Amino acid sequence: MKKMLDLISAEVTKAFEDNGYDAKYGKVTLSNRPDLCEYQCNGAMAAAKEYKCAPFMISDKIAESLKENPMFSSVESVKPGFLNMKLNESYLADYIGNMEADKERLGCEKAKNPKTIMIDYGGPNVAKPLHVGHLRSAIIGESVKRIGKFMGHRMIGDVHLGDWGLQMGLIITELKERKPELVYFDENYDGEYPKEPPFTISELEEIYPTASGKSKQDAAYKEAAMQATYELQHGRRGYNALLKHILDVSVNDLKRNYKNLNVSFDLWKGESDAQPYIPDMVQKMKDDGYAYISEGALVVDVKEDTDTKEIPPCMILKSDGASLYNTTDLATIVWRMKDYNPDELIYVVDKRQELYFTQVFRCARKTGLVKPETKLKFLGFGTMNGKDGKPFKTREGGVMRLEYLVSSINEEMYKKIAENHTVDEAEGKETAKVVALAAIKYGDLSNQASKDYVFDIERFTSFEGNTGPYILYTIVRIKSILKKYQAEKTMPEDAKILPAHSESEKALMLELSKFNAAMETAFEETAPHKICAYIYDLANAFNHFYHETKIMAEEDAMVQAGYIKLLELTRSVLETCIDVLGFEAPERM
Repeated sequence: MKKMLDLISAEVTKAFEDNGYDAKYGKVTLSNRPDLCEYQCNGAMAAAKEYKCAPFMISDKIAESLKENPMFSSVESVKPGFLNMKLNESYLADYIGNMEADKERLGCEKAKNPKTIMIDYGGPNVAKPLHVGHLRSAIIGESVKRIGKFMGHRMIGDVHLGDWGLQMGLIITELKERKPELVYFDENYDGEYPKEPPFTISELEEIYPTASGKSKQDAAYKEAAMQATYELQHGRRGYNALLKHILDVSVNDLKRNYKNLNVSFDLWKGESDAQPYIPDMVQKMKDDGYAYISEGALVVDVKEDTDTKEIPPCMILKSDGASLYNTTDLATIVWRMKDYNPDELIYVVDKRQELYFTQVFRCARKTGLVKPETKLKFLGFGTMNGKDGKPFKTREGGVMRLEYLVSSINEEMYKKIAENHTVDEAEGKETAKVVALAAIKYGDLSNQASKDYVFDIERFTSFEGNTGPYILYTIVRIKSILKKYQAEKTMPEDAKILPAHSESEKALMLELSKFNAAMETAFEETAPHKICAYIYDLANAFNHFYHETKIMAEEDAMVQAGYIKLLELTRSVLETCIDVLGFEAPERM
């Protein structure tokens, strides 16, 4: 289905053209004065300069041309030259009826030219637990992926694990100190390595911070870790077998934690997967004359004439020949282009890394790692802060583990549910998990990604205001009415959504009609917060209609059936929206 604004603009544009004015003046927008009208066109104000007449002379003509148009119930020309429009209730009901009939897409068209889009989000380091700093990348990236899929694109999510570099050498070194007898440390061993890892996830998560602490105090220990890193990166069998164990144990734990957030990845690739592509990539950069030695390091200039601030060269290799994050990220682009040839790459990363990604993207373009038409997008997100306005910490001042944060919100949610309802404990805890996830995700996604926000558990878990639980409560309320209707009545075969009987019903229909535009805009602008804003308005419109309308007491069977169909559509739109945001609604709360 075409977007409502496009349909209205087409009619108004035709009226401008029929009266001898340029089509560009016929653009219609949502009204900024909903107390006066539903849609407006200010084209006459701009056209007046070109046609050298008073704006109202133009708007009067357009209003007269549209007077008999069945799309509108009223079109008014208001001095000095505004066009104020209200939709005809029958036209709107037909549009909403077509949405309701389209059970799968609800009137939202799929992309005519689907793209392949890869999203780099998550980015945890192996052998470390997920902490609150990983939350935003996971939640925003998952939503962007789901919105793209709904719009018909091929979306590929990659976790991009930190599984290379000094941290691996530190773990190997500490493990060698603790268990020197392990066969992985015997350079002469040529047999099969054990299938079972020599550590649990708990041990692994304790090994890394211990090793990191030691390396800061003991120069010899750090030197041993750097040597272990070097040997790992140069193919030492035992160390590569250990790396595989580290990955297996870590990834299993990461998958469990991400599953609790309803976040998933199509690819579980890491920096180590990019290593085989580095030598050829570096050689090509040298052969093509892009890479040169500067102060011992291999670099590529990425500054441009239009730069207003200094953009340093992109370092490809350190003076000792070791690779860096830049090297790995560029090599990752190489394999992504080779294996998937994406139209677009989106990186969901802390906005403080913008300069770094400017260097990487420019280097990738300059050296021909991507096609000229391949889009590289940096989706930088702001900081998640505590109520004190500083980055979110534990009470002791440390970085909170993500599973502890989720667990504490689950408990807070269960308390609220148990306070207000008599519930079976098992069902109550399961419902609390569902609602808590909505609270966390909606609390994050309702903010524009690039902005910092305050993580306020009390506000996020409230059932009132612009929160996830409020949206879920609205959906559950609709489900309850639908169940009651199905238990008591039979839907007439010729039932359909009827023209609105009240202002609140029309307002609900107008909000529903914006669904396809909201989805399209959220995709085009990579902006999940636009979906949140839309469903908050839709939930408010529904609740206003609900409080003003005696749905179950309506005596006219056809009118009541029309209400029920309107409710079914509202539920479907809300559930589709929360699905692309990455959470779901329980059956009851």
